[in-house]
Amino acid sequence: MEKSYKIIIDSCGELPEEKKADPHFEHAPLELVVGDYRTWDDEGFDQADFLKRVAESPVCPKSACPSPERYMQAMDTPEGTDVYVVTLSGALSGSYNSAELAKRMYLEDNPGRNVYVFDSCSASCGMTQIAFLIESLAKLGTAFDEIVKKVSAYRDDMTTYFVLDNLDFLRKNGRLTGLKSLVASTLSIKPVLSSTIKGEIQQLGQAVGMKKALAKMVDIIAKEKPDAKDRSLMITHCNAPQRAEYVRQLCEKVLGYRSVLVMNTAGVSSLYAGDGGIIVTL
Repeated sequence: MEKSYKIIIDSCGELPEEKKADPHFEHAPLELVVGDYRTWDDEGFDQADFLKRVAESPVCPKSACPSPERYMQAMDTPEGTDVYVVTLSGALSGSYNSAELAKRMYLEDNPGRNVYVFDSCSASCGMTQIAFLIESLAKLGTAFDEIVKKVSAYRDDMTTYFVLDNLDFLRKNGRLTGLKSLVASTLSIKPVLSSTIKGEIQQLGQAVGMKKALAKMVDIIAKEKPDAKDRSLMITHCNAPQRAEYVRQLCEKVLGYRSVLVMNTAGVSSLYAGDGGIIVTL
């Protein structure tokens, strides 16, 4: 029997249109800042306009996580509703800490309620994967504690891989500080990066040119995830549908997969992935 539940996901995690309209889901938007321009990463986000502003701005764009008050507003649900929050990696953003503070404040006023905050240790479609698993388990009537246990184990086994045209936004916002070494960013050499179990960023390899780097990424996935055919694949792209389709075809040929979902990046992922970036999670 399906349980009453709500899934709150910060806006670094993409959702397909049907989930945006589903009352079981709610996005907690981050704020995006490009120079003097500020906007929320919500249903009004205009990717083309945002990328144009980023390209024309002399300063590095930034993001600001949802406030505890915003998370508390989303947590305000009818009695008996299990609440799950999925945030951008705590190693990369303050969103997790903000959600945890909101949870503590909310439970002070609503003792006995079931609320859990998942640090996705990921971003973008990695967060979507976690949210979808929560949904599937809740629909089966799985107990709250069991969902937390199963989703946590899934998260620890999941990896997010990505290849970007430009690492400047990650670097200038301090998201690459955990790397012990990183190839110098040039127009031709593209690093293949992934999440670690702690939600930090690591380099797995590199290749000359975007197409070869994407192929190398798929080869690395094949080695690291030998059971890929039994997994659900998600691909997000920043204004690069042809690259996303190329990766999907490569994955189908090299990996196989149980199902696939391809989405365009929302605001936060567009900021850090940059125009042309590709993200894969399984």
